[in-house]
Amino acid sequence: MKAAQWYGNHDVRVVDVPEPPAPPAGWVKVKVAFCGICGTDLHEYINGPQYVSATTPHPLGKGKIAPLTLGHEAAGTIVEVGPGVTNVKVGDRVSIDCCLTCDECDMCKAGQYQVCEKIGFYGLHIDGAFAEYVNFRADRMNKIPDSMSFEEATVVEPAAVSFHAVRQSKMQAGDTVIVMGCGPIGCSAILGAKAAGASVVYAVEKNPGRIELAKKCGATGVINPDKCDVLEEVKRLTGSGFDVCFETIGTPWAPAIAIETVHNRGTICMIANYMEDAPVNFIRISNTEKTIVGSLCYNNDFERVISMVKNGQMDISPLISKKIYIDDIVTKGFDELVANPGPYLKILVTPDKSLL
Repeated sequence: MKAAQWYGNHDVRVVDVPEPPAPPAGWVKVKVAFCGICGTDLHEYINGPQYVSATTPHPLGKGKIAPLTLGHEAAGTIVEVGPGVTNVKVGDRVSIDCCLTCDECDMCKAGQYQVCEKIGFYGLHIDGAFAEYVNFRADRMNKIPDSMSFEEATVVEPAAVSFHAVRQSKMQAGDTVIVMGCGPIGCSAILGAKAAGASVVYAVEKNPGRIELAKKCGATGVINPDKCDVLEEVKRLTGSGFDVCFETIGTPWAPAIAIETVHNRGTICMIANYMEDAPVNFIRISNTEKTIVGSLCYNNDFERVISMVKNGQMDISPLISKKIYIDDIVTKGFDELVANPGPYLKILVTPDKSLL
């Protein structure tokens, strides 16, 4: 079967690999419909290895090291189930939670698997879903309704990341929100905050293409740092600051700005991945009783997002930018996102030409 594998920096290859074997107990085999290119995948392509198991296997990676099949934002159809699987069956259409967890640490036992002490991810530490078939844990399957397309089911994953952040922030209906950055997670945060009842959702972004995407996702307005001072504009709009800020940029200067966008006792939720240290003046936290909270991936948030989409409470279709065939993943996927990121939120990759 075809699979897109990471071999090294700027070296992703579409190669022929064996189809996964029959799934073991508690696992299922999925025929992949689509898998989205995540910012993490792009970072591994440009600057890897960062998270990917290049030379040393992850504790939960079953000994796997590069070359390794990328891809973790996936949807497809279950074609085989392993012994003991009862929550799903052959033929079920699913959106896939990509967490690898130990199920033995204190956090896993407490139900907080997203912060498992050995947390890992499909597509980084074990073969992922840029392939025709992939084996996954059955308890990470989320059945989708007939009304949901595979394209929507694929972007449930980034939407779940942001909706988990909304829950982490303890945002309340009627709160005012600002989102730093309008990439896929930032725009997902706009959708999630609005679905949770935010009264206004402003965004900070300077890329013209992403400004338009933020508006398409329902942003009340967009503050362009190339055209104004962000904090002066925040003060003009709110007086004292927003209730909640979601930081999705991940550059060293962003946290200091994010802290100042909320009023005293406001909340800053950090979603971004940081590749280098960021300076923070903690006096600006203690003296204002502001709260900084972290948010990593999701914890049973797929079901919530799927339900909201089904009930018309959340429209995630703006996250879908274009669809490409797996053979074109480098030229029309990774290289395109490097050269021209503005117009795209999610590029979806399929190994099935009939779905294009």
